[in-house]
Amino acid sequence: MYNGFFQQEEVTRDPGLVLDPAGSPEEIEARSFAIIDAEAGGRNRFSGRARVIARRIVHAGGDLDLFDLMYLPEAAVDAGIRALKSGVPIYADTRMLCSGIPLRRLGPFGTRVVCIQDVPGLAEEAAALGVTRARAAVGRLKGELGGSIFAVGNSPTALLALLGHLEAGGAPPALVVAMPVGFVNAEQSKELVLRRGEPPVLALRGRRGGSPLAAAAINALAELAAEA
Repeated sequence: MYNGFFQQEEVTRDPGLVLDPAGSPEEIEARSFAIIDAEAGGRNRFSGRARVIARRIVHAGGDLDLFDLMYLPEAAVDAGIRALKSGVPIYADTRMLCSGIPLRRLGPFGTRVVCIQDVPGLAEEAAALGVTRARAAVGRLKGELGGSIFAVGNSPTALLALLGHLEAGGAPPALVVAMPVGFVNAEQSKELVLRRGEPPVLALRGRRGGSPLAAAAINALAELAAEA
């Protein structure tokens, strides 16, 4: 009988498929990290605060292979924590990324999350220029990006536009979270940002990425900033 939660015997008669007993959000999270630590072995090569971020990203993606793609230098972690504690805005390339960052994590710092896609008239401008809305948005917001956290989980063109802004002498963000996903310029845009050497970057190399992973990195930074 269904009573709000499936019991093991009601889900399956296969003795090899066993439900984990964790039920509350706190139990599920703790159990998830215990499984990650047990199965990762030495793949989580990070230490200190970078290790916290790495575990969060793997937890969000459900994929231990992500450990091999992460670029999480301690200097960038420190830069992100300092930026959050000073209350700088976070500019995100998608609403999904914004939704993945609970305001309760940012409230203590007075930080606001801005979706660059919400700039008025952006769709018409992007169509007229023949570019993505993310690329057009960076052009519109370039005067506000200095000292901010610039987070990308979907659009490589946002990273490319940021690079153009920086090459033109524009003020750099305090931190770039570079985790766009895809097959067209996702890998290349991240590598170009990394090769530039500044501003500080947290990245997921290759084609993998996504808004949930970028949000996980920022949420981990927020937790670390709160602890600090």
